[in-house]
Order: sequence, then C-alpha cells, then structure tokens
Amino acid sequence: MSALDDLQAALGHRFSDRSLLSLALTHPSVAHDEGGGQNHNQRLEFLGDAVIQLAVTSELYHRFPGLGEGALTQARAQLVNRTSLAAQARRLHLGRHVILSRGEESSGGRGRSSTLADAFEAIIGAVYVDAGFETARRMLLGLIQEGGAEMVELPNLDNPKGNLQEFLQATSPEAPRYELLETEGPDHDRTFRCAVLHGGVELARGVGRSKKAAESHAALLALQKLKSAAAATPPPPPAG
Repeated sequence: MSALDDLQAALGHRFSDRSLLSLALTHPSVAHDEGGGQNHNQRLEFLGDAVIQLAVTSELYHRFPGLGEGALTQARAQLVNRTSLAAQARRLHLGRHVILSRGEESSGGRGRSSTLADAFEAIIGAVYVDAGFETARRMLLGLIQEGGAEMVELPNLDNPKGNLQEFLQATSPEAPRYELLETEGPDHDRTFRCAVLHGGVELARGVGRSKKAAESHAALLALQKLKSAAAATPPPPPAG
C-alpha cells in the first residue's frame, strides 16, 4: 500500500482521479521553484474553504434551529478556524505527504500550521471536484467528529449556562433552574424546548437538538435579555 493509499484510507475517500489528491498536496513553493509552470493547490484551497464554510454552516443551521446569526457565526468559527484545520491536518499526518520546494522544506514548511491548514482545505476541495458536495460534506463532518469536536450539542459559546449563573449570583444566591417543556419529532430527529427560570420567573425559552443544547440556548437568550435590560436601566441618583 502506497503512502497516498494510507491517506485515502484515513480520509475515508478513494479518489477516482488520484491526480486531484496529488494536486491538493502540492505547495505553491513548488511552482515558484519551477518558474510558475507547475500547478499547485491554491485553487483547490479556495474551493475547499467555501465547501467547508457551507457544510458546517448548514449543519449548525439545521441542528440548532433557535440559534441566532451571531451565535451560529461564533460556533462555526470555533469549529473551522485555521488552528482547528491545521489540527485536522496533523491528525491525518498531512505533513508527511505535502509536496514542497527545497527551500520551503529546509525552513520547516512541512510542519507549518498555515501550510497544513491550506492542504486540508485543498483536500476538501479535491473531494468536492472528485465526488460532489455531499461526499465532501459527509467526509468533513466525520473528520471533525473523529477529531473530538461534537456538533450534537452546542459548541462552547462562552459557556452560556455558567455565564448566566454568574450574572444572576451577583444579586441572588439562587441558581437558575431549567425545565423541559416539550419534545417533538422522531427519535432520530428530535427537537427539545426548554425554559430557564429564576426566582419562579421564566427568563427565556430555548430550542435545540438535545436537551442540553436547548438549555444552553435558553441560557444564552436569558443572558442577552438581562444584559440588555441592565444596560437600559438608568443608574440610581447619587446619595445625599
């Protein structure tokens, strides 16, 4: 089995056109060394970036129907930033396979985070060209999950439940309480609705694909509501 066979096995995709995989692994420095005549991975990287953004955005949109644009953007950024893409590349040992110029090799390019993240994006772009969006999407989401980043629950959006409890404890020792209101849908595609209460008063309701996700969404909405109310309340007049 060749090195590229090992890589395809790790990716979970066998290319119909293996030249796409080789191109995805070819660093631009190779073209510079050869006077610009050599193809490299920048076009596939550009394409792969768009595929990654769409795949993750769509997954978050459908998994968390109650989440607003700002929180969705934050969640996506946590899952597919340059650091996380480079980590995916390292987990796949892409550094072993990247094709570099001698100068780039001697300067440590094989382990450079930017090189690895670019190669990972280019591979996603290559899979898209080779087999279409759905195959690229499934492969990407599988790799993200294998790397330890779950999308069954909300990514850590600054820990909304912990932040809400901390905000409330500034004025009351009582902790917020979460109540499951309803679940709907079949077992494989269930939606949960939860409320968060404090002092017997409902602060907000949240929706999610799991009970924990719905609680986190409720906490996030409650925190936004309480902070907006606090900002709109004029300060008390000075004493005396």
